[in-house]
Amino acid sequence: MTKTKKSTFRIQFHNNNKIYELYAHQVSQSQMAGFIEIGEIIFGEHSRLLIDPAEEKLKHEFGNVKHTYIPHFAVIRIDEVDRSGKNRILDNDGSTVTSFPGQATIPQNT
Repeated sequence: MTKTKKSTFRIQFHNNNKIYELYAHQVSQSQMAGFIEIGEIIFGEHSRLLIDPAEEKLKHEFGNVKHTYIPHFAVIRIDEVDRSGKNRILDNDGSTVTSFPGQATIPQNT
């Protein structure tokens, strides 16, 4: 029986003034309006001697999660990639990525 290779996606999104980068096998439009659904998050296998604190933090946050739902406005980009990399959290400071404004101000007619 031939085993089909699962697609791998890199998802970048804003969360708490940081940029999260996760690798997952499932990404889809959520049935909840305005959300992207991410499932089967991939965590790298590492030796017991070398532990990446950022990946451990993400594993602690998302390790027991079956599916997470990210608001559309928080998503920076989603790429289908050949293989997974390290999940990481990046500082938003000094980044060339600009956040989309949260609320628009609508002028009132007087």
